[in-house]
Amino acid sequence: MKILIMGCGRTGAQLATTLDAEGHQITIIDIDDYSFRRLPTGFKGTALVGDGTNDETLQKAGIEEVDAFVAVTQGDNRNILAAQIARHVFKVPRVLLRIYDPYRRELYANFGLETFSPTIIFTQLLRDSIIENRGH
Repeated sequence: MKILIMGCGRTGAQLATTLDAEGHQITIIDIDDYSFRRLPTGFKGTALVGDGTNDETLQKAGIEEVDAFVAVTQGDNRNILAAQIARHVFKVPRVLLRIYDPYRRELYANFGLETFSPTIIFTQLLRDSIIENRGH
């Protein structure tokens, strides 16, 4: 698969590394070239400095040919904006994004975006661990 990732923080770098190792064609965008230090030396994908909310940057990254776009910057607003551009302007088949705010995650999920909230996911994991281990 051809996958475009916006954000080379811990999550973006780990995702890019994992998918690259599985043989997928990865392009990762970040506004700060220092972020690419998180990628391993054997990374076969493309690291591109640029703003993932900018049409020209997205075109340079090959968004018109990707199977999936993933937005995992630290900012919910940037992720939402980039995801909407990918979905509505470039018609990317799968658009996934991280949204920390649980309310906004639900709102944008209703607009057809695949949204993930670490707040909700981690809360559920903790809850499950507490409930399953309450006798210990």
